[in-house]
Amino acid sequence: MYSWIFRNLPGPLWLRIIFAMILIAATVLLLMVYVFPWLTQFSPFTESTIGLRIL
Repeated sequence: MYSWIFRNLPGPLWLRIIFAMILIAATVLLLMVYVFPWLTQFSPFTESTIGLRIL
């Protein structure tokens, strides 16, 4: 799948590498900003029974 994306990007090799890095960064940003916060409401691990103790 990744080779198909890389082969279909336009331009010479150096430009395809830059486009691939931009696509990776955009995917990570999309996941961190929208997908993962939405998924936390369904996760049973977000509620803790251990209280925070300040020394």
